[in-house]
Formats: sequence, structure tokens, C-alpha cells
Amino acid sequence: MNKLTSLRSTIAIAALFIAVQGFAAGGGAELESADIDPGNISSLQRGARNFMNYCSGCHSAQYVRFNTIGKYLELSEEQLVDNLMFNAEKTFETIQASMPAKDAARWYGTAPPDMSLMARAKGADYIFNFLKGFYLDADSPTGVDNSVMSGTSMPHVLWELQGYQRAIFEEHTEDGVTTHEFVGFEHATTGSLDAEDYDAFVRDTVNFLAYISEPIRSERRKLGVWVLMYLIVFWVIAVMLKKQIWKDVK
Repeated sequence: MNKLTSLRSTIAIAALFIAVQGFAAGGGAELESADIDPGNISSLQRGARNFMNYCSGCHSAQYVRFNTIGKYLELSEEQLVDNLMFNAEKTFETIQASMPAKDAARWYGTAPPDMSLMARAKGADYIFNFLKGFYLDADSPTGVDNSVMSGTSMPHVLWELQGYQRAIFEEHTEDGVTTHEFVGFEHATTGSLDAEDYDAFVRDTVNFLAYISEPIRSERRKLGVWVLMYLIVFWVIAVMLKKQIWKDVK
């Protein structure tokens, strides 16, 4: 390795270390646990309904097919077509956003992301708190900001359910530097759901997003159990065989 390559490697490692340290130091607000259960079929069915009704207008999920969802969620083809397939014709199609990406980028500044792998990329807790974290902000083009993702261009599409809330910040001044620390929310307007029901609505939605991010999760875990059992059985056989072969060797 020449000196230039070595220097570049050293700089890259140092930059990565600084970035990780900065991320750890930044910390951010502690996220409330989503407490999801990907094995709860009823929750996943409600989450699929929520996603198709409130999210699929802007967000796609292009790595999962309707027939895959229907099979795991125990939905017949008729139920799948009648309740989930609003913008698709065949059950083997994937979930595509109703809004054209170019129009979304022009209206919101950026095209809404595909949600297929969002739960794996960000984590269920992040999405759960994001959907609960919208608050009124007069300086935002959409009229709201988010406590989890400041400056988000996403409007509060669930405002009819949650209502609007205001963020409460505490001002701290140290060494002449003033900072504002987020401490909580207060209701500005009420929605059609109370806080407990809204949490349940969001939890079901996040549960569905976690499922589509890894549809084979349950099958993979079942297979993993059988593989471990197989290894344990043959480990026992191997130990017994070793003892039998070497029993006369002193």
C-alpha cells in the first residue's frame, strides 16, 4: 500500500469515527417503544388498511406484492381486491403510489420515499414516534414540523385522527448560548381519536410496515429453530460417537 492510499484510508477511518461519535453525542430525544407484534394478524390487517387509506396516495411499497400480503394476512383474493387494491389490477402487482413522483417532488420539495424497507432502515420506534410527533409551526410551508425529524416536508396527513398539537420547549442559556429543549406537547385541537386509540392506530400501521420490510421473517425464524435442533441432535451423536471410538484409548 503506498503512502497516498494509506493516508486516504486513515482520513476515511477518522471521518467515520468522528461521525459515529457525533451521532452518539447528539443522541436526540428518547424514542417511545412502538411495542409492535409482527405475529398479530389482526393488527397487520388493520395496519394494511391504514397504510392503503392514508399512506399509499404518496408512498409506494414496491418490494412487496399484494398476493404476498394477502397470504400472510389470511385474506382471500376477494377481500384483497375489495379492501386493499385501490390502484392495482392484478394481485401479483406491487404497491405503487397514486401520486406521480414528479408532481410530489414539485409540491413537497422531494418525492416521498418508498416504504418497503423503511422499518428496517429507520426502525419501528422511529416511525412510531415520527407519526406522533407533528406539531404546529407557522414557519413551515405545510404548517407543521416534527419533533423526530425537524424540517420534514411531509404534511400531517393524520391530523383528522390525532388533531393538532403544539410543541413545548424550555429555553436554556449557558455561556451566552441559548438553546431550546423539547419537553412535550399540548393539544391545540382534538381529533376523532383519543390519545390511546391514536397510539393503537399508529402501532398497527407501524406493525404492517415492519412486516413488509421483511415478509419472510416468521418463516426464517421457524427454519432457524429447526436448524438449531438439527445441529444439537447431531452434536449429541458426534459426542457419543467420539466417546465410543476413544473409550479404549488411555
